[in-house]
Amino acid sequence: MVTDQISKKLLRMAEESDEVLKNVYDEIDRVCLANSDRILSAFIENKVSYTDFADINGYGNYDTGRDKLERIFATVLGCEDALVRPQIMSGTNALFLAFSALLKHGDTMISLTGTPYDSLQEMIGLCGNSSQSLKAYGVKYEQIDLISNEFDEKTIIERIGRKDVKLAEIQRSRGYSARASLDLDRIQHLISEIRKVNSEVIIMVDNCYGELVEDREPGHVGADIVVGSLMKNLGGGVASTGGYVAGRSDLIQMVAERLTAPGIGKEQGANFNQNNNFFKGLFMSPGAVRSALKTAVFSAYMMEKLGFKNVSPRYDEKRTDIIQTVELGSEENLVRFTQGIQESSPVDSFVRVLPAPMPGYPFDEVMACGAFTQGSTIELSADAPVIPPYTLFMQGGLSLEYGKLSILLALSKTLKEAD
Repeated sequence: MVTDQISKKLLRMAEESDEVLKNVYDEIDRVCLANSDRILSAFIENKVSYTDFADINGYGNYDTGRDKLERIFATVLGCEDALVRPQIMSGTNALFLAFSALLKHGDTMISLTGTPYDSLQEMIGLCGNSSQSLKAYGVKYEQIDLISNEFDEKTIIERIGRKDVKLAEIQRSRGYSARASLDLDRIQHLISEIRKVNSEVIIMVDNCYGELVEDREPGHVGADIVVGSLMKNLGGGVASTGGYVAGRSDLIQMVAERLTAPGIGKEQGANFNQNNNFFKGLFMSPGAVRSALKTAVFSAYMMEKLGFKNVSPRYDEKRTDIIQTVELGSEENLVRFTQGIQESSPVDSFVRVLPAPMPGYPFDEVMACGAFTQGSTIELSADAPVIPPYTLFMQGGLSLEYGKLSILLALSKTLKEAD
């Protein structure tokens, strides 16, 4: 039994946590109900039928299920249209697809949240020498750093007011950085201020890890393009691949033509028998996100009580994504904790986690992800770049019960071996 490997002290702390965290859990339940209402209403409005789950192969012509799915995603994300396809293999792939469709030689893009996370840097051309990066294609890149976790609004408005920026990108999640994630109130305020000085710039939100954490989405607050992965929140732990780009209809058409070909756009694309998984994953996603958030809150509470440094967000802070971080202080602790997560995973529990290179990342990474879908981050996972101050990034958890067991085993392993 997993509980036999967990210290009795930690089990008692876990029991005590339920009462302390009740109000936090109740608010997460409220948001889950609101998002479930929006998704269920969209299913009913679009008359989803069992026949919409049919496998459409070859060119993928006349896939009414795919068309309904994309209308539902657009509604859920507060957008006019959406592209939801198994051919989009990850969030990084979805981001590159959107960037390369919307930016041409000589265009300028600007990050409004500072340096993007690691896997985007080679894509943009900030590192490496890829002949396919945005920089290699003549796209110019600028960034404006956050100031104390807030937008540098004055600098942003002045720069975008010059009206020579094609696309402004906002990364909602913290990525591999110490800064906090950005809630939709702040994003909405910034978008409204930008629109006062520039109505043409495309405002894009990288929504990875943030879907359904609040009771609205970036499209509801004025974003032109919203991008994410189905192996994260909106896949609900059911989708085994896929990504989405949602937004203004004219922009989605451009992205679709980049994915397929000019003149084809959204009209073709085999579904690889994934329609059922995509519909079901979206339907289950509010509950999956609720479990991931409760697992993160529980993790933060336990780590704060045990005296770990820089636990972020704190257990009672407002959240806008599913990521939980903690500073573990040493490579040894980082490895021990991720090994504990891996050992309590339902898949590949026997695998011993060690630091190793990972494509798209500039440093060795340590990663625990014993998931039913390889790389899924709505299922409980933990990873980190192996560099000081050895900050661990955790996300996911398909149920609070499984999440508790994994976190408690990882803490037992770390604290026992650190003694």
